[in-house]
Formats: sequence, structure tokens, C-alpha cells
Amino acid sequence: MARGLSPNTEGFAGAVLAEIDWAQPWFAPWRELGEATAQRALQQQSVAEALNERTYTAKREASAGAGVIASAASVNTTRAGLALGDAKANPVERTVGTSNEQIKEVTFVPQSALPEGQAYEDFIFKTAQVPTRDGLHDFFNGLCWHRFPLAKRRLNQLQAAEIEAQGVRDTRGPVRDALTLFDENVVLMHAPDEVWAALQARDWLRLFVDLRAQWQQVHLVLFGHALLEKLVMPYKSITAHVYRVDSEVNPHDEAWLDAWLVQDLQSAKLATKPYEPLPVLGVPGWWSANAERAYYEDANVFRPKRDVVAKPSTQSAK
Repeated sequence: MARGLSPNTEGFAGAVLAEIDWAQPWFAPWRELGEATAQRALQQQSVAEALNERTYTAKREASAGAGVIASAASVNTTRAGLALGDAKANPVERTVGTSNEQIKEVTFVPQSALPEGQAYEDFIFKTAQVPTRDGLHDFFNGLCWHRFPLAKRRLNQLQAAEIEAQGVRDTRGPVRDALTLFDENVVLMHAPDEVWAALQARDWLRLFVDLRAQWQQVHLVLFGHALLEKLVMPYKSITAHVYRVDSEVNPHDEAWLDAWLVQDLQSAKLATKPYEPLPVLGVPGWWSANAERAYYEDANVFRPKRDVVAKPSTQSAK
């Protein structure tokens, strides 16, 4: 039996939620949102019900005058929607592609609610319901819907548009493939140009040793729910897909970041796979072993770049 579980949870598939070590640095931004939700899921023996209760609690707090939930780990959907049109708060403006549909909250339903033969993303788009299994993968997916509701809706809209245009095929195609990579494995990075250039070059010793002091200016947001799932049982070779955040965005204002993603996530850009690999346990301060230079000399994990042509910067045009 997993630690901390009562006997009546033994048959619950989501019992693995008790294994999440919220004290780990990569889970710290998720802790306030995630720890309480995991506890409710264990008590209720339903991940979907716990996620829905989180939505209800956020609404209740907002209506009582609490406003946005205090933690940066849990951004209220209403605030994120308002930020889209708040020029004083940030430069992101509401566009034709930003509709009330993007702001509408989803509900979480059992996996059995997904009709046989209907694509998962198409079902979410048409019903605003997210089929949810009891386990780590869908638990973290649900947390991301709470934390970044606009970006998650945008990803779903783009997936649905591709399904409508191309149908469901054996291969996803470049845009759906890039969307899936983003949703499952992306880490958002706001970083100085020098750090970004070293990452693009996969010059790992420069990135993590020579520029180590500059990591104090780097802000990372783990977005991919499969990435979060893997980090429950961390191992050295876990590698994320890095997506660069525009330098003008304040990454600490997650309503702004969420709204910016709505505009930046465009099919044409995603088709180019605008990602760079990052072995996440190389992040300074995230793993005790990486305090030593030798840690980064492991070429099985920190692999050199094969081609010499660097990708163009993914910074948005000013």
C-alpha cells in the first residue's frame, strides 16, 4: 500500500497521487493547486470529481470577494479572460480569435463519457468536457486546465480544427504532432538571449556551468502534463521540449502568460516545431548531483547538436 493511504483507497487507480513529492522544486509552483486537489481525489476516489470541486471552490472564493486565488500556481479563469483586454496590465489585446468560447470553463468527466470512435480533442471541443482517468497523467492534465485555461483551450481549438480539416489519420501531421508535443512535454522558458543561444547550440557546459549565474534570471514553467507525470519518479534523462516566452511577457504574471500563449500559438509557427531539448534535471538547483561539472559531461543525456545550423529565434516580432 502506498504511503499515507488509508485501507479503503487500495483499489483506487489514482492512489499513485499519494506518491507526488510536492517539496521537489519542479512541483513547487503546482503545490498549492495540486496538493489539495490530490488529497480530495484520494478521499473521493475520483480525479474528475476533485478537479470539478476545485473549479467550484475557485468560483465560490471569487464570488465571496476573494478574487483571484492568491497562489501564482492557480490562476482564476475570469482574471485570465479580463487580462486579454486590459491594456494597462499587459500589451496582449483581444483578437478575433479570442472568443468567449476560449474563456469558457471545462468540466471533467469519467473516461467512459468519451463515445467510442470519437476523437478525444474533438469531444472536448464540442462538449467542453474533459474525459479523465484516475491516475497521474490525467490529474496533471486537469491541473493545467485550471492553471492555464486559455492556453489549454487554444491547444484544443487548434487540434479540433486540424481534425476537422484532415480527419483522424494514422499519423497526426506536423501541426497536430507539434500541438501534442506542446501539451504533453513543453516547458515554457523566459530567459536572457545568452542562455537561449547556448541552449539552441546545445552547448551544455556553457549553458549550465559558464552561464550558471544567469539562471537566476531564467523562469521556467512546466506545462506538459506527461512531463510532470515523469517527474514524480525522476531520472536523469527526462527531457522537455522548450518553448521560448517573449521577453516582453512577465512570466510571473500567469494571467498575462496564459493570454500571450493564446496569440502566440499559431499553426504556422507550431508546424516548424519551435522547440529545443532540455534535460530538466540539469536545471541548476533542481538536482543535487548537477552541482558538479562532471554531471553535464554525460553525453548519453547531454548530447551534442548534430547539425551546425541554429534555428532562428522564436521571439515574437516587436
